[in-house]
Amino acid sequence: MKNPYEVLGLAQSAAQDEIKAKYRNLAKELHPDVNPGDTIVEQRFKEVTAAYEMLSDEAKRAQFDRGEINADGSPRMDGMFHRNFRGGSGQGGAEFDDIVADLFGRRRRPRQSKGQSVTYSVRVPFLEAMRGGVQRIRLHDDTTLDVNIPPATNDGDSLRLKGRGMPGSGGGPNGDAFVEIQIDPHPHFTRDGLDIRIDVPISLAEAVLGAKVNIPTIHGTVAVKIPAGSSSGRVLRLKGKGLSKDGKEGDEFAKLAIHLPDSVDTKLKDFVKSWTKQGDYEPRKKSGLE
Repeated sequence: MKNPYEVLGLAQSAAQDEIKAKYRNLAKELHPDVNPGDTIVEQRFKEVTAAYEMLSDEAKRAQFDRGEINADGSPRMDGMFHRNFRGGSGQGGAEFDDIVADLFGRRRRPRQSKGQSVTYSVRVPFLEAMRGGVQRIRLHDDTTLDVNIPPATNDGDSLRLKGRGMPGSGGGPNGDAFVEIQIDPHPHFTRDGLDIRIDVPISLAEAVLGAKVNIPTIHGTVAVKIPAGSSSGRVLRLKGKGLSKDGKEGDEFAKLAIHLPDSVDTKLKDFVKSWTKQGDYEPRKKSGLE
């Protein structure tokens, strides 16, 4: 944990009323109810609260100021030695340090412990998650970091950033940071494993006569031939236009949907009426619905 005075932005000589007022202002600004879903602000709120709990307790504050305990409240071994064995003068303390150095070869270190892990959440656009990219996040210490998003990332995946968590105590290692990925939906694409699916509207003329149309993929637009006589619901496979991961490759599947104009031309209506009278095609019987 950081120095509580630094966390609150106060001098070590600050009065209790000043400490209380400073915490109250920071708590109003950083409270999770005011910043819902912001894990970075939430972590900062926890730091500020822990610092206030230390400094508002006059006994603990005095122990911290004398160097007897760490910022997290754990005892400092060197502080205990000094409290129990030091004389009242600065010279006596210096002599004690020399004795300890002679006996142990070095001063005893406080107990080490790894810092706490921190979890962040970042929203990533669909295409960036599928193709890979870089997202900038703000860490609990107010620094920023560019995080690489691997291609074919899944919604809910967690990326580990080693040593980017809270500081350890007693010289212990930092904790880790975990970045949870939340993928924004795409207006056209959906994911199915390593495959990509998309609905493609086509005109009646394109369905009946066939055509070459441009179909978007996550890698860019490609020209695809629509076979003549295609019905709505027909699925075209675009090989290799899906995702690639662990040596495997997916495809894109384009589902055709015939769209008519909002206002149907009179000539088209007359033609369909004439064509219907001449034919006996009944699609519901063919599909077994009748």
